[in-house]
Amino acid sequence: MDYRRLGDSDLSVSAICLGSMTWGEQNTEAEGHAQLDYAFDCGVNFIDTAEIYSIPPRRETQGSTERIIGSWLAARRNRDKAVIATKIAGRGDANWLRPGGVGTVLDAANINVAIEGSLKRLQTDYIDLYQLHWPDRSLPLWGAGGTTYRRPTKRDEVPIEETLESLARLVKAGKVRHIGLSNETPWGVARFLRAAELDRGPRVVTVQNAYNLLNRTFEMGLAEFAEREHVGLLAYSPLAQGYLTGKYQGGARPPGARTTLFERAQRYEQPEVEQAISAYLALARDIGVDPAQLAIAFVTSRPFVTSNIIGATTMAQLKTDLASAEFAVTPEIERRIDAIHAVRSNPAP
Repeated sequence: MDYRRLGDSDLSVSAICLGSMTWGEQNTEAEGHAQLDYAFDCGVNFIDTAEIYSIPPRRETQGSTERIIGSWLAARRNRDKAVIATKIAGRGDANWLRPGGVGTVLDAANINVAIEGSLKRLQTDYIDLYQLHWPDRSLPLWGAGGTTYRRPTKRDEVPIEETLESLARLVKAGKVRHIGLSNETPWGVARFLRAAELDRGPRVVTVQNAYNLLNRTFEMGLAEFAEREHVGLLAYSPLAQGYLTGKYQGGARPPGARTTLFERAQRYEQPEVEQAISAYLALARDIGVDPAQLAIAFVTSRPFVTSNIIGATTMAQLKTDLASAEFAVTPEIERRIDAIHAVRSNPAP
């Protein structure tokens, strides 16, 4: 397993991070613990979760994933060996996340409630990387509306400087070591960096955005921030919610698969997606590699990626995904990937 520096911090994290959003919904606590044990045996030291997990988000399962990780940390007594990343929900209408039935915003009151909940569920007194799950402003998120920017209809948003100051207090109190962003834009990253330069709070060290063979939009502006400003990408959905394995080709809906259960994959049901996937599947067959390993290895190999967040609902999937660390994306393979990308660029932004 390769290890990489987390931004400008003193933390070293595995190039593959174990995602956990299915635990508590599609996976039991015992299955989550088994995944954690296997991943750590393979050299993974980085775990990503969020206060809103498991997915799909709902009142009945909120926080269950953090609780499963917390019970594992307590049972294994290995908190000092794990790098734990979690996320606070951005502005939204999930009125079951906060006391009083109100929605979520990124102000001091919400941040204080959220961090205490996460610390309790994770059975720890500090978070290594505390991330803003999505911004406190109106943006097209998770593929809704593609990449088209539209002027917000409402300008009621917590200023970035105010949010950063609230996070700075958590760092000062020792509850958070480092902060990161998620589902963020170049403008948002720039504003957080500028606020840090003005001593409003700590520098962000990472941005967690979707990145895969079907969605390489991170390369268009954020990749330069990642390299020049040391705000590395934590890439989520390297398999495009499983679509890059080919299991949904031709409209297939395998029993137990996420899209079959929840129909939450609109980003990957766009025109041209299936043709692009077919091209990558053909490439994988031609070079004799599992398509999942090709897709994951490509993401891990990018110079702006700090860690690649994988997720699995079965041990067989997890073993396949982790084995991608042994597959090298050669210049010739990269050339062939780029040739497909040139014809079918970002069909699922």
